[in-house]
Amino acid sequence: MKITLDVTKLVEEGKLTAAEAERLKGLASSDVGTLAFNILIGFGVVAIAAGAVALVPSPMTAVAMGLVLFAAGCGIVLKPETPWFVFGEICLIVGALMFCGGVGAYGQGSLASMLVITVALALAAIAARSSLLMVFAVAAASGCLGARTGYSHATYSLAIFEPALTVLLFSALAYVAFVASKRLAADYERIALAASRMSIVLVNLGFWIGSLWGDPLILLRGESGQVSRASLQATVIPAAAFAVAWAVLLVAAVLWGVRSNRRWLVNTAAVFGAIHFYTQWFEKLGATPMSVLIGGVAMLLVALVLRKFNRPAAPEVPVA
Repeated sequence: MKITLDVTKLVEEGKLTAAEAERLKGLASSDVGTLAFNILIGFGVVAIAAGAVALVPSPMTAVAMGLVLFAAGCGIVLKPETPWFVFGEICLIVGALMFCGGVGAYGQGSLASMLVITVALALAAIAARSSLLMVFAVAAASGCLGARTGYSHATYSLAIFEPALTVLLFSALAYVAFVASKRLAADYERIALAASRMSIVLVNLGFWIGSLWGDPLILLRGESGQVSRASLQATVIPAAAFAVAWAVLLVAAVLWGVRSNRRWLVNTAAVFGAIHFYTQWFEKLGATPMSVLIGGVAMLLVALVLRKFNRPAAPEVPVA
């Protein structure tokens, strides 16, 4: 567990003595110059790798450069108490992304290439003890079901073609990863928690898309290749079912999170609860002055409740 403390403020408030503050400072890493040097060197290596790929623009070049960078990053990060840790992490992440980009380009985004990317990122995350790579692995797994994002001029898009399967599969993954995190060492516990949390985000995104358009269950109906507009509109699970189930599960998540002191879960459920509320509110009522006013007041109340929940409890003063 990592905890952030403002020792100067704690000393001023009388909650820490000066000697205790100095001891905590001594335990913390304070080599800021080395950090800056790590980052600069990392940017230089990234530029060299990008230049190599630009000179020989092929997927296999990206794969080879990615493997080299990842191997170098692993060698640095896995050394105990190395001053080059940040540089190693930069090499790890850039190498993994270059490798996956090369595989994706070579396979042209096929299911096989997405499976390779998912497995490669998951193994890389475990080998390098990287939570960020595990988040990427879970996101890549959603691509195996056709999930994707897009961008055009001033417009961002999210597409999930299998909302029900997304909810079921990533709910199961979130649960398994959470249970596993309780039995793993600290380095691997945070990786499992990262997988569980990213899965929860994907579950909520699946519910969000389903609550707007329902689910045609394309894969379960055995359709493949180019999906027609008529197939997408042939809804099997209605949007209302997703909307009701999502609301119930969000409330259950908040209640369980409060009881077990899972702040991340409570805050995430609150954020997606607000998204769900506003989506359904404006879908049904439209953006009228009254609907905007009432919606804003409702969100202010939710924000006040969250602020109270996230406020640290005052320490009990022992009675003499």
